[in-house]
Amino acid sequence: MKDTYTYQIGESLYLNLTNRCTNRCTFCVRNGKETYEGYALWLRTEPTAEQVLSEIGDPKRYREIVFCGFGEPTCRLDELLFLCDKIHERGGKTRLNTNGHGSIFAGRDISGDLKGRVDRINVSLNAPEEGEYDELCRPLVENAFQGMLDFAECCKRAGIDVRFSVVDCIGAEKVEKCRKLADRLQIPLRVREMIE
Repeated sequence: MKDTYTYQIGESLYLNLTNRCTNRCTFCVRNGKETYEGYALWLRTEPTAEQVLSEIGDPKRYREIVFCGFGEPTCRLDELLFLCDKIHERGGKTRLNTNGHGSIFAGRDISGDLKGRVDRINVSLNAPEEGEYDELCRPLVENAFQGMLDFAECCKRAGIDVRFSVVDCIGAEKVEKCRKLADRLQIPLRVREMIE
């Protein structure tokens, strides 16, 4: 079976650049699954940026091009930035769905790299404080929770449209605590349903 580098859901095209991730979230859609929405997203090899670009075609056919697959897109930062540039050159819009560990993974603040390239960033907040985050998301990097918050704030200061998201499986009380944290950081929060 051919690896799936791009897949369409609704009016958006999603890019599956990697299966590497800095979290092992207990609720992740890839846990115990071979496919998502009928697409096989486990990769045998990571695609080149040119391979992905050839599958995108005309980006204006889609509402937006979303970096989101069975891994953390910022683990392939160079390819992500190259694709953003090409998508914008061709009149498309871009969104990044991320766990917010891109700067930790790169060892530097990457918000400046993303500015002008990613139109919107959705950062998975997932928990209102570090202990609960570590238990739920099981990060493989140090200072994951604070690093994620710092990433979101840096991107906001860079002028990028940033949103937090949480999955409703954490419960109403924790969702409300996440809302208060997001309000304090002045970043909008989206509550999304758990994908079974």
